[in-house]
Amino acid sequence: MNTPIYDFCRKYADTKALRLHMPGHKGMGVLGCEELDLTEIEGADSLFEAEGIIRESEQNASSLFGCRTFYSTEGSSLCIRAMLYLASLYAKEKGEKPLILAGRNAHKTFISACALIDFQIEWIYPEEGESYLSCTINPERLDRILTASKAKPTAVYVTSPDYLGNIQDIKGISQICKKHNVLLLVDNAHGAYLKFLEKSQHPMDLGADMCCDSAHKTLPVLTGGAYLHISKEAPLFFSERAKLALSLFASTSPSYLILQSLDLANIFISEKYSQKLNSFIAEVDKLKEALKNHGYHLKGEEPLKVTINAKDFGYTGCELSQILAKNHIFCEFADPDFIVFMLTQENTKDELAKLLSVLCSIPELPPIITASPSFHIPERVLSPREAVFSQNEVINAQDSLGRILAGTNVGCPPAVPLIACGERIDKNTIALFEYYHVKNCIVTK
Repeated sequence: MNTPIYDFCRKYADTKALRLHMPGHKGMGVLGCEELDLTEIEGADSLFEAEGIIRESEQNASSLFGCRTFYSTEGSSLCIRAMLYLASLYAKEKGEKPLILAGRNAHKTFISACALIDFQIEWIYPEEGESYLSCTINPERLDRILTASKAKPTAVYVTSPDYLGNIQDIKGISQICKKHNVLLLVDNAHGAYLKFLEKSQHPMDLGADMCCDSAHKTLPVLTGGAYLHISKEAPLFFSERAKLALSLFASTSPSYLILQSLDLANIFISEKYSQKLNSFIAEVDKLKEALKNHGYHLKGEEPLKVTINAKDFGYTGCELSQILAKNHIFCEFADPDFIVFMLTQENTKDELAKLLSVLCSIPELPPIITASPSFHIPERVLSPREAVFSQNEVINAQDSLGRILAGTNVGCPPAVPLIACGERIDKNTIALFEYYHVKNCIVTK
């Protein structure tokens, strides 16, 4: 396994060449990485017209993931837009109007992409009692929905793993999708490492047609590094137009620092990563068991994610987060109900021990029995596209009753909207806004 992108950038930096091209720092600066920060000079290839070192590196990644793999330096968000664009072209090739059936816990990028592409959405809603961050889609449920559908969707879109660490039955979902002749697209942003478990749980090995991975979330890759994966069994149409789809939404100045980190990740993965990963997961399992023995209730099946149901221990997730921050431990995400930790094999045993020690030093309190407002289906008034491109205004969330949401103004994490663009804000939505501390919202005029 070679590293053609990194090798080129390193060699160019070592020549001390006179840089009469972008970027403006000219290879010098206080960060220390500027000498490796290049642009599309001769020999550096071009991400969206790759014929040289980038193409070679992407082929290396493809061999590791066992599918057609393409790089993104703009995260999984870019890959999600590209997947939806390709699926919309596929629908039009078949003379159909693009329609997608999606789990409601989709990232806000999914909704904005549907608005841009004019992809109609039919939602699969969370089951009763589920957090808005989760949406269980078992094969039997999906089969019933597709069988009853008057218009078959172009694709089914699921988020797995979700922010709380729940993993969908991708293999079973894939079988149902094939039965009904619809595509399966997976937001696997949190699960790049799933390929390298003792038994792969990666969507591309379980029957998905396309998926995205945020390499930077679970692999040693700089923030923004991601993969668009396309199955070898998917229509050749997708891989032939993947670069077109990515370039349509991407910057023409991709980061060569991020590209180098993706390039070097191929070496990292190929050198006994799977063995190291699975050894580390055994340590995480010990951590989870110790937390359970201390009285914490955990949620989710994802191996590298630890999600604590904070209220069962007598605290909100935000309160636990504040206690940990005082001990210089920072979580991935916390809200009134949960606190989430994302671990990788780059974390040491000592760090796991510190996390366990601090969590076990927190005294257990009586459970908080106040439940989050239950989710129910809002009235749909406009399509996402109609809502996003409408005249709109920002108002106080508590004054929004009866208004139509126009913008997915939700922070990341978790970047999962409480209500979708084009839906009417009702009393239940107001209660959700208050519970999750949403101050303002964008509504149609």
